[in-house]
Amino acid sequence: MIAQLNGILIEKRPTEIVIDCGGVGYQVSISLATHEQLPELNTKARIYTLLIPREDALNLYGFSTVAEREAFLMITSISGIGAKSALAILSSITLFELRDHILRNNLVALQKMPGIGKKTAERIIVELRDKIGKLPLEENVGISFIGAQKLVQQDALAALLSLGYNKQIAEKAIRSAAAELNSEEVTADQLIKKALRFVI
Repeated sequence: MIAQLNGILIEKRPTEIVIDCGGVGYQVSISLATHEQLPELNTKARIYTLLIPREDALNLYGFSTVAEREAFLMITSISGIGAKSALAILSSITLFELRDHILRNNLVALQKMPGIGKKTAERIIVELRDKIGKLPLEENVGISFIGAQKLVQQDALAALLSLGYNKQIAEKAIRSAAAELNSEEVTADQLIKKALRFVI
């Protein structure tokens, strides 16, 4: 089992990378979420991996965090969802959103994910409800969510992304806004309005 790769990032595309480890180039399939966290080309990178053997190939999948890798394993354990579909899901939704949709039985939101119909969404809720809460989301790259403000900051980030802002810029703006507001009672609307001042 190849659990992680440490090397030089020599190729980078939205769905695939090549990382050079000791002169061997490993081709790794990734999600857009992982792609957004990658360093510049020809610099050191670490990627958590999962090797899935098939009859005609050995497919290597990469993740920016352990939490994303565990979520991938959970998603692919659902009947009817393969590796490509799982990557598409992880590309379209954050781990925080996935967890919250499952715990809140939000079928409508789950059906908006790529390739997910009503029956599959129902299976996701039933089979992952007791597992999804165990994801080590604190390891997730990006904003450091604290206490009760986790959902507020995540909602604010989703709003900025929907407005077309770059994820890194949006995350930085939310961190700055949260630091200025410095209140456990801040709402998502207040945080969004404050964050917009940092992205203009």
